Amino acid sequence: MGRNPGRAVAVNNDIYFGLGEHWYAEEESPVSLLRAESKLESPWITSRLDEAFGPRPCRVLDVGCGAGFLSNDIALRGHEVTGIDVAADALAVAHAHDVSGRVRYVEGDALALPFEDRSFDAVCAMDLLEHLETPERAIAEASRVLAPGGLFFFHTFNRNVLAWLIVIAGVKWFVRNTPEHMHVLRLFLKPRQVRAACVAHGLEEPELIGVRPRLTLPFWKMLLTGRVGREFAFTFTRSTSVAYSGVARKRA
Repeated sequence: MGRNPGRAVAVNNDIYFGLGEHWYAEEESPVSLLRAESKLESPWITSRLDEAFGPRPCRVLDVGCGAGFLSNDIALRGHEVTGIDVAADALAVAHAHDVSGRVRYVEGDALALPFEDRSFDAVCAMDLLEHLETPERAIAEASRVLAPGGLFFFHTFNRNVLAWLIVIAGVKWFVRNTPEHMHVLRLFLKPRQVRAACVAHGLEEPELIGVRPRLTLPFWKMLLTGRVGREFAFTFTRSTSVAYSGVARKRA
């Protein structure tokens, strides 16, 4: 890695513009990893919503929603979903794949959400925080638009050598068409940083759970072929040393 890996490098967020149907069809790029991850995160999020609010529809905001993998699935599970992203073309793809026809898609900035205070029961920031120079501002905005008792969900990566080896180097080595600087180590977040930002902005200390690939045949096929097949899947784990998800409640 050299000294201070990624110190002067900016994350390449431009790679999420202009993908079109590659969001849903591509198997030879890291986008397919996001599809697989959403299949794990969506039922986890909706189960936590059921625990917190019962069977009623919740107002859910998906920040950095991309092409709507999470937004569209949560809407199919009966919730009132708004997805927001800076990439208008990704939002068009998300809208085209909204089977429920109920998701509201909005072009906007995670650091300046165009919504009133206390507008949502849940805010999701999945694979977003590590793409921002000031992730604490995104957490502050998420907390602002959450109603008291609402839930903030997130997924991000730990900042250490193992995370660099797996998330940055490993994906580049083993997944075809991985662009340069899709992730940079200096923007990865140690769990204590996320905890501190949550508490500082009106949220309770988050519960964390690790995430890793399922070490089944599709995983080994990916290592051999560079293709992320439809059967590739993630699972939860106790270790937060590489990737982790979390949920934090808005204080009353």
